[in-house]
Formats: sequence, structure tokens, C-alpha cells
Amino acid sequence: MLLTFSHPEPLCPATRVWPVFIPFAGCPGRCVFCAQDKQTGRDGVLLDAVLEELVRELAAAQTAGRGPYELAFFGGTFTALPHEYPERFLSAVDKFRKLGLIIKTRCSTRPDRVTIEQLGHLGSLGLDMVELGVQSFDDPALQASGRGYSGDAVRQACATVRAAGLELGIQLMPGLPGDRPGVFRSDVEEAIRQKPDNVRLYPCLVIRGAELENVWRDGGYAPWSLDRTLEELAWAVEEFWRASIPVIRMGVAAEEALEGNILAGPWHAALGQRVRARVLLAHIQKKAAELGLAPRELLVPRKYSGELFGHARELAPVYAAMGLSSGKIRFHDADRFLLS
Repeated sequence: MLLTFSHPEPLCPATRVWPVFIPFAGCPGRCVFCAQDKQTGRDGVLLDAVLEELVRELAAAQTAGRGPYELAFFGGTFTALPHEYPERFLSAVDKFRKLGLIIKTRCSTRPDRVTIEQLGHLGSLGLDMVELGVQSFDDPALQASGRGYSGDAVRQACATVRAAGLELGIQLMPGLPGDRPGVFRSDVEEAIRQKPDNVRLYPCLVIRGAELENVWRDGGYAPWSLDRTLEELAWAVEEFWRASIPVIRMGVAAEEALEGNILAGPWHAALGQRVRARVLLAHIQKKAAELGLAPRELLVPRKYSGELFGHARELAPVYAAMGLSSGKIRFHDADRFLLS
């Protein structure tokens, strides 16, 4: 018997992202876990300077024939920037959009800082997607994290983005203060009900300088272990993929300035790879069960050669226990897996 199957991840067009960081800009306050200065290497920004630098660098990229890019505003609350700055940023980007350098523009913002009138206006200026920093739909977790809004407000914000005709992204933060068994899985199920165009998963970390550092040092907060995080995220990613929702980020980027300031929590430089490998393993295990006998050989698309066994080949023993030792796994140039 021969089974052929594809990777379980939904197809998602690969695009290069041009990030624009505006840490703390527009934020009404700082959440207990927030340390954007450590994540971006900046304590704050002057928006005029960011705009000037953006225009200068986009012009250089256009002259050099680079691109195209998807431009994304990260780190602050874009829709709550001081008056006229969202319009000024989008107007500047639109010039390069007409030249073909930028093909899409998105921003991240808070669920309590969006209105249908505002998003409709920004959409008319070229904004395509709004990623909501949801973090959780759970009221106690939101309150303990100092978010300042409720789960109902999050659901309304998702509806507002859709009503404005924009694409929706949802960012979740498992392991927040106020976390309890089942909260994250409930958040995942609620996020799926909102039918977002993509999802990001950022497990909560204790970062030097954040208010959460003091809570953690006083014994009032215990972050998730890395093992629990791998298990929970693998479950979540499988659920999102089953619903045809791409997961475009897991964990914060491995920035040198940030790594030295992580005091506790489930950080790993290859977190996304480790999670993806576990979801793929579960998928292959299900296919092997369909065979009804021990598998003899697995052909894997070559593009997944770095993912199959996970970080440092940590999953190789699991495949071997299935009867798929390294000698029984081969890589080929086709797009589908073959299991016999």
C-alpha cells in the first residue's frame, strides 16, 4: 500500500517583509509583560525621524531594483498614533506602492483602538491588514496583564476590522499572568471562530525591565516551561492549520539585544522549527496508522529536509521507533510525501 499526502500547513504566499518599528508609539500605557525597548533596541522613536528614514530607505531600494515587499508597522499602536501620523505614513508608502516596490501594507494595534470609520479611512489610503494584539480573550488574564479591555472588546474589534473590509491578523500570548489550565486552548478556539487571515503566537516571557520582572521575582508569576510550550503550541498550530489559518510567527525573533535580557520563560531560538516539526510528525504518524502495518519507507519533499527531524534531529528517535530509521527516509524533489 502506498499513501501520498501533502504537508499539513495551508498554502500561504511567501513575501518579503519590510518592518517599520515604532516601539511604544501610540500606546496608552505599558502592559506588565512589555519590554519593546529590549526587543527593538530602542527606548522610543521620533515619528518624524522614522518617516524620513523610511522614505529614504524605500527610495534607495527602488533605485536598486529590490522588492517587492510587504510593509508592516510593528511595536506600537498604529491606529492610536498622534494625529495625522497614520495618514502621513500611508501616504508616503503609497508612492512606492504605485511603483511596485510595496505590494501590501499592514499594521499592528490594540483591539480597543479601532473604529469602523477610522479603519475605513486608513483602508482608503492603502492599509490592507490590521493585526490585533489580542493576547487573550480571557477576562482575568487580560486584567492581570494590564491590557485594559475585555474579551468582548476583542471580539468586537475583530468584527470591526472585517466590517472595514480589511484583512485580520490575531496575535496570541500564551502563558500570561492570570493564566489557568485551558485558557490558551480556549483562546485558540475563539481565535479560529474569528476566521483570521493569519495568526502569531508569542509565549509570554519575563524580560528585564518589564513590570512582570518584579512580579516574577516576588513569586507571583510562573512562566510556562519550554516542554509545555512545545506541546501546547503544537496542538494550537495543528488546530489553526486544520482551519486553513496560517501561523506566520511563533516566538519573538532572536535578537542579540533581547536574548541577554530574557530572565525566564519558554524562549528558544528555533521555537518555530521545533513546533512545526512536531505537527508534521503527528501528521505522518496518522498516515502511518492508516497503512495498518509498519511503514517501510518514507519519501519526503526536499524542501522539508530541515524540518522533518526537528532541532538537532531531536525527533529522529521517534521516527526510528515507528520503523522509519534514517535509512528508510529519503528526500526527493516532488511536492508530496510518499509512505509505504
